[in-house]
Amino acid sequence: MTTRPVRRRERESEAKRRAREPNPERVCTECESETLIKSDDRGEFVCNHCGLVVETPNIDRGPEWRAFNQSERRSKSRVGSPITRTMHDKGLTTQIDWKNTDAAGRSLSADKRDQMRRLRTWQERIRTKDAGERNLQHALGEIDRMASALGVPRSAREVASVIYRRALAEDLIRGRSIEGVATGCLYAACRTEGISRSLEEVAEVSRVERKEIGRTYRHVSQRLDLELEPVDPREYVPRFCSELDASEAVETKAIEIISVTTDRGLLSGKSPTGWAAAAIYAASLLCHERNTQREVAAVAQVTEVTIRNRYPEQLETMDHR
Repeated sequence: MTTRPVRRRERESEAKRRAREPNPERVCTECESETLIKSDDRGEFVCNHCGLVVETPNIDRGPEWRAFNQSERRSKSRVGSPITRTMHDKGLTTQIDWKNTDAAGRSLSADKRDQMRRLRTWQERIRTKDAGERNLQHALGEIDRMASALGVPRSAREVASVIYRRALAEDLIRGRSIEGVATGCLYAACRTEGISRSLEEVAEVSRVERKEIGRTYRHVSQRLDLELEPVDPREYVPRFCSELDASEAVETKAIEIISVTTDRGLLSGKSPTGWAAAAIYAASLLCHERNTQREVAAVAQVTEVTIRNRYPEQLETMDHR
């Protein structure tokens, strides 16, 4: 009966010796199986046949608790929110909740409510220590508001916040409005991330005029050396066709029209949104669907004259290809 623990210790020492070797031949010491798998959470090598833990790392970097699904992992986690560039303090400062209740959910007394109101006031005051942080707080709030109205994903908001921080560090805000620079940075982020939002759509949710947005966008992109590729009109086609409730055949044909005319060099010097709108109208004519010029122009935010001037040359190119 005493030989079994001795053999087990010998097997464990043999497994440790193999693990210390430069290129250990990982074989289960219990059943001599070679089907070992590595766990993603702890980095252990476990036998897939008998379940023996053959090799363990020296340091366990995981938490002391266990979670079997995402909801348990989220509820047991004790870390705060990740650092984000969309907030002027990167989300590192504290924030006092607006609810006048304690940890148990009971209502606070009148004196405590007055005290919490004063604390919230001072909390908002001390979050920004100088004019630069107040500028950044206002601008990032505008970027978040416009991005929410445009339905822009969070990745583009992060990029827009980084671009604005760079513009503020390079002193490109002087002489320009905060809203104008913030809108120009958001449009540049949409261009960088390949999100199809036209300058007209961005101007609709902004508090500045389209001309100022375009001028600020060009200034920021040139001074910061942003490598922005020309907008592809095909990026607008799925969204425009969805708003028009057009068929899949019209969408496919419009993309084909844009591809053929772009290869012929007809897109040079023309608006991408106007070219996409004209291609959708031309595709509707070829597919025998009723989409008027007024409807297409309203969705694409271009004039009917633009569509009338563009779609004939597109149809002519498709006939002579």
